[in-house]
Amino acid sequence: MQRWRGLTAAPAGWGRSVVTIGVFDGVHRGHQSIIGHAVKRAAQLGVASVVVTFDPHPAEVVRPGSHPAILTEAERKAELIEALGVDVLCVIPFTLEVSRLSAETFVHDVLVANLHASAVVVGQNFRFGHKAAGDVALLERLGRTFGFTVEGAPLVGIDTDGETIVSSTYIRSCVDAGDVTAAATALGRPHRVEGVVVRGDARGRELGFPTANVLTAPHVAIPADGVYAAWLVRRGHPRARAAVSIGTNPTFAGRQRRVEAYVLDFDGDLYGERVALDFVARLREQRRYDGVAPLVAQMHRDVAETRAVLVDDE
Repeated sequence: MQRWRGLTAAPAGWGRSVVTIGVFDGVHRGHQSIIGHAVKRAAQLGVASVVVTFDPHPAEVVRPGSHPAILTEAERKAELIEALGVDVLCVIPFTLEVSRLSAETFVHDVLVANLHASAVVVGQNFRFGHKAAGDVALLERLGRTFGFTVEGAPLVGIDTDGETIVSSTYIRSCVDAGDVTAAATALGRPHRVEGVVVRGDARGRELGFPTANVLTAPHVAIPADGVYAAWLVRRGHPRARAAVSIGTNPTFAGRQRRVEAYVLDFDGDLYGERVALDFVARLREQRRYDGVAPLVAQMHRDVAETRAVLVDDE
């Protein structure tokens, strides 16, 4: 998959393409349906498939400080999109100038002048242009003017009733509530949190449960405080079971919220490594214990439950 930063990265003589557009945070089941439709249509037409997305998140530019929690960081999002068979990922730097483009200008400058769209695939609720003034009906009218077709991909429901639609907003709410099982259902895979392992208080090692303190990037969607069963993923290594604690460590009057992973059956050093945690199940809420002994006893139970939960997920 080619990766372009901005439209000027398109090579000279770029031909026709099938384009889909969106933030695609999470690359969830709904996004997968839309992108998959675009890839299939491009193959039928014998042209390239192009996914257009934006960085940073448009909300942060239009309403500074309102950045939604990120479900997939940029590199992870690119990897997931590539796995869907896309030919080109075009990341448009989102600025105030871009946000002020009218729907008509956006279509002309992006879809027509640069990407030479033969077809555009979008979801039924797609909005675009300044103040999200453009909708699918306007896109269809502009397509008739500029010579491209518009194909709508149906929205994907959480269940057979289809009452709850898969969306990044819905998944963020699941993660925020600690319901990583529901988030995984909507994503089509476990919710992942990535970061670099940094030194902490070393208290876990003193208790017999050395933990990897995972420092995450700003705005990452971190599950609610609690203890979780997760897979720890490292490049070049088999994934490993981990019991993950998220919170302030109330037994020791902690104040800083942390993501700490005890990796089962592991005896090594992860400091400085970038790791990922794929959350499978929430085991319990965060609690304060009256002393070390009951805390250690609970940690043994957490490890046993983590082992039991993840054995069926191999």
